[in-house]
Amino acid sequence: MKKKLKEELKDKLDFNDEIQKDEKKPIVLKSKDKVKENFRSIFYAILAALVIRSFFYEPFSIPSGSMYPTLKVGDYLFVSKSSYGFSKHSLPFSIPLIPSRIFFSQPERGDVVVFKTPQDNETDYIKRLIGLPGDKIKIESNQIFLNGEKISREFVGDEKYNDARHNTSYFLGKFKETLPNGNSYNVYENKKKIKQTDYFKETVIPSDSYFVLGDNRDNSLDSRFIGFVPKKNLIGRAELVFISFDAEIGSFLKFWTWYPALRKNRFFVSLLPENG
Repeated sequence: MKKKLKEELKDKLDFNDEIQKDEKKPIVLKSKDKVKENFRSIFYAILAALVIRSFFYEPFSIPSGSMYPTLKVGDYLFVSKSSYGFSKHSLPFSIPLIPSRIFFSQPERGDVVVFKTPQDNETDYIKRLIGLPGDKIKIESNQIFLNGEKISREFVGDEKYNDARHNTSYFLGKFKETLPNGNSYNVYENKKKIKQTDYFKETVIPSDSYFVLGDNRDNSLDSRFIGFVPKKNLIGRAELVFISFDAEIGSFLKFWTWYPALRKNRFFVSLLPENG
């Protein structure tokens, strides 16, 4: 009887030793399992990026000087995709999964908006929203009239502007404009009279459409030339410059120029208009 108990006890101890050995062994995935796991991780990462880009924030870069002094060439900024609701233009490549605009909120005068230009419904533009649906708007000698009232305008001073497109520089007048809702911002005006940009015939903005202008008033392709921006073309509101590089100093292909080209005073610059 004792011998039998000893044998049973020995068997149990041996069995426990085997369990402990198995627990210490690392779990090794087969090569196929590794590939599947990697693909799964990549898929979830891409899906998360698409969701953030489509419904929360999307990064944009500034290629032209039409929004100086607010935005500089080489600025990288975040655009809020939820500010005005969502449409097919919220999605990559404007995939028509959203038939119309949903969860819409009306933009405010003075917002910096990103939209698809009505000329081709494909190219992204960024401008300052000035007029809302139903507003009566006209421009005379650079002075904006909104619903018969002259927009407040204050001369700030002259600033040097580097025109990289024409490889030249000159001084522009800097003005502070204040809209009826109290939102204010700075704009540039050429000292020379330019009929094509200094005047705009009085017009009533159609329903579900908006009138936009570039802050660099004499160097901007905006509603004076491309027409009103339909509500369906809105992408979002520009909110923040998170980093900026001066392309005249640095090059993406030359990493040693990255730091000198970095604009140290353009980290996390708010693009929301001042109020009050």
